[in-house]
Amino acid sequence: MLDGGVSISETLSSVKTKITNPYFVEKISELETYVSSWDSVSKSMKKLPQIFSSSEISIIEAGESIWKLSSTLSQLAENLRKNYELRKKVKTSLTYPLIIFLFLILAIVIVLVYVIPAVSELFENAETELPIATQMLVASSDFVITHWALIIVVLLMILFGLYAYINTETGKANYDYFLLRLPLVGKVYRNYLLAHFSTLLWVLVSSWVPIVKSISLASKSLDNLVYQSHLEESIEKISAWEKITTSLQGVDTENKLFPLDYLQMLSVGEKTASLGDVTKKLTEQYTREVDYSLANLTKWIEPLAILISWVFVLWFAFAIFWAILQVTQTVS
Repeated sequence: MLDGGVSISETLSSVKTKITNPYFVEKISELETYVSSWDSVSKSMKKLPQIFSSSEISIIEAGESIWKLSSTLSQLAENLRKNYELRKKVKTSLTYPLIIFLFLILAIVIVLVYVIPAVSELFENAETELPIATQMLVASSDFVITHWALIIVVLLMILFGLYAYINTETGKANYDYFLLRLPLVGKVYRNYLLAHFSTLLWVLVSSWVPIVKSISLASKSLDNLVYQSHLEESIEKISAWEKITTSLQGVDTENKLFPLDYLQMLSVGEKTASLGDVTKKLTEQYTREVDYSLANLTKWIEPLAILISWVFVLWFAFAIFWAILQVTQTVS
């Protein structure tokens, strides 16, 4: 609409009619009021920090300073769309293995609560000592049936305790570190963070936001304390005129957060003064890496779930048939 010559106030008024969320309509109305009072768009956005992030405001502010608000908005919209699609892709892919394990747990609980008690009645009057595997199976079943309320309470306490711990600064840092070190999942998470960081850095740098401020804003958007702390260290070095790649290599000597190929491409961008183009290519590359990581994760989840279910099935079959064999031999 801005490209078509419509004023920003009229544009906001039109956009507002297409929004169904009442809260967001109210905030857009406030933004329209501020803009109509001759405030700039970025200054008006600063008055609504609960809606617009500091990185988004900086991008718009940079676009206004070079009289390219329309193209900057278009670039920001593209960035938001890509980040949304990436998050949606990750959530969708991780939902599948989660459902598999939930059904696996449900199946085990059903066997322990309903199947084992019915089978164990066969051994109640047996005059022989049951095998250890059978005793463990029956004991597990009895424990679940007798103390199901206690189990639920303990699980809820653990969940609430973990939630409270993760909401502390130390807990959040340890949780972020744990996620990055998890087999399979850690690689997906790392590639997602690098893709997100590169996308925002590309938009900020392309909008002529200073490089130090761009890295600072991009790091804050990651919501990962491990990356944030390392990037804060690198920002201090960059502010002292050290190269971006050198500073990142200095704070991550083992290349666990920033892979060597990532740093090599950044180095090319620095040397050729084309950091915006390079970060765009990094965004595309690491978005593909997320796809590969997710495909690899999904490929391993099914065999892992089958392995766990087979372990339980074998335990169940071995315990029951061994017990039946011993009871039969005793009777004969």
